[in-house]
Amino acid sequence: MVTDRQEVASFPRSVRLTRPEQFQRVFQHGKRLHVNGLGARVVLNQDGFPRLGMAIAKKTLRRAHERNRIRRLVRESFRQHQGFLPSVDIVVMCRAEVLTMSNTELFQQLEGLWLRLHKLYSAGSGQTAGSALP
Repeated sequence: MVTDRQEVASFPRSVRLTRPEQFQRVFQHGKRLHVNGLGARVVLNQDGFPRLGMAIAKKTLRRAHERNRIRRLVRESFRQHQGFLPSVDIVVMCRAEVLTMSNTELFQQLEGLWLRLHKLYSAGSGQTAGSALP
């Protein structure tokens, strides 16, 4: 039996950036956003819902289990907050300093990132698909 919470807070393929062209669009046209240890590139989309991609470099986090931990936490935080995020494509990146953060600290940083996105692209802000983040 599927509950309402499971339906709303899921992470299906449709909310992921999966193709190289999607990532290229975000990197070429997206604007940068930073919080402690985490960075993001963000661009408006026409899909009506937010989509997430991750670019966690081996050069930054050498061990696979470190990269996987960050990916897992980013996915979970996005899954919990996607209901109030604007229609944007987001690519999350990180720096080596995330290794010193606890899971709780990372969740707090991600929550700050989602809040900034919500404020910047809220429905009444007048932002258009071609406009830049400050």
